[in-house]
Parts: sequence; structure tokens; C-alpha cells
Amino acid sequence: MARRRKKKETSSSSGGGGWITTFSDLMSLLLTFFILLYSMSSVSLEKFQEASNSIQSAFNGGDSVIEGSTATDTETKTELETETIEETIDPELIEMYNEVVAFLEANEMTAQASVEYDQDGIYVNIQESILFGSGSAIIADSGKSTLNDLGELIQQFENDVVVEGYTDNVPMNNSLFSSNWELSTGRALSVLRYLSEERQVDPTRLSAKGYGEYHPIAPNDTEENKEKNRRVNIVLVYDRQGE
Repeated sequence: MARRRKKKETSSSSGGGGWITTFSDLMSLLLTFFILLYSMSSVSLEKFQEASNSIQSAFNGGDSVIEGSTATDTETKTELETETIEETIDPELIEMYNEVVAFLEANEMTAQASVEYDQDGIYVNIQESILFGSGSAIIADSGKSTLNDLGELIQQFENDVVVEGYTDNVPMNNSLFSSNWELSTGRALSVLRYLSEERQVDPTRLSAKGYGEYHPIAPNDTEENKEKNRRVNIVLVYDRQGE
């Protein structure tokens, strides 16, 4: 009886030990699993932080820390973006621009007028001192000579033409013009009428705008900059939809 009882107790003790072993193994597996998850999340966080730092560095003009990205790559991307922007300009518009530049150079007019372009057209910029006296919308002799040549240029194209007048920010109030609005518009109209009446540019192609002092190309903080802002633009309009 004693042996049976001892054997029975041994059997009971063995069963309890197996359960504890199984539970311990399960806890070990769970612990390993959670450690693995934490490890994976930590790596992802580090990578995210690295990518974030790289983006911030790139925007601040620094080098990228993302693997495989270098300053040369950034410069290449900038060049590609510039090329993409240039590709949005129609080749025909660029050809027009080159023709205008060639005309100004051939007629030795680069000192009287500058030229630039965007997707809306060609801009021929003429300084006020060439066209008008101070506070006046009467075209000077030097201005007539310049407009005679530009009238010949305009006749080489069929595009609409917008004459834009601009001033500096010095208040205007004389017997003819009560503000820079009137002065800029009056000058644009004077150029428009000269092109139409003296150079026989089709008046249906012409229109005029006065912008006053509100579209400067330089700060009105020096006399030199103010002189830049007192100008007339002759715009050869490029209407892509009309092509």
C-alpha cells in the first residue's frame, strides 16, 4: 500500500511538472515574438527618421543622407526640372524670340530695348528716358526713331500686340495726369497710336494697358531702380490656343 501510494504521488508530481514546462515554453515563445516585433518596429523608426532627416537636409541645401543620393544627383534633378520647364515653351515661340533678338542686334538697338519671353509671348522693354520726357506722354524724337524700327519688327509677325505702361512710385500730379495710373496709360496709348497711325500696324491687333507703379521690376529705393521701373513694354502675344 505504501509503495502504491508513493507511486501515485510520483505520478501526480510528474503531471504537474509537465504543465509548468509547457507554460514556460509558451511564455518564452511569446516573449521572443514580442521582442522580434519591437526590434522590427525600432528598425522602421530609425529608417523613417533617417529619411526625414534626409528630406530636411535637402530642403536646407545640404547633402542627402539617403543611400545612393548625392549632391550630384540633386544637381542632375535640378537640370532635368529646368529642361522640363523649357520643354513647356513651344518651339515656335522660342524661334520668335530668337528672331526678335536678331533684329535688335542687326539694327544696333540692344541699348534702347531689351527682350525676354515666357509662355504668353515676347516682351520688348523700352526705358522711359528713350520715349518720353519726365511726367510726359508726348513721344520724343529718340522715341520715334526707336518705334519706327520696332514697327518694322512688328510687321514681320501677325500676332496681337499689347502696349504696357509702367511708372515708379513717385506720386504724379500735374496739369495732364493726376496719378501714375493716368500717366502709364497715357504713355501706352501714345505708343499704340504711333504704331497704328505712323507705322501702319493694323489697329485690330493693338491694345494698351496702364499698370501705374504697381508692377515694379526693381525696388523703388534708388534712382537707378526707379529708372528701371519707368518703362513701356511692347508685347507680341503668343496665343497657343489660336495656333
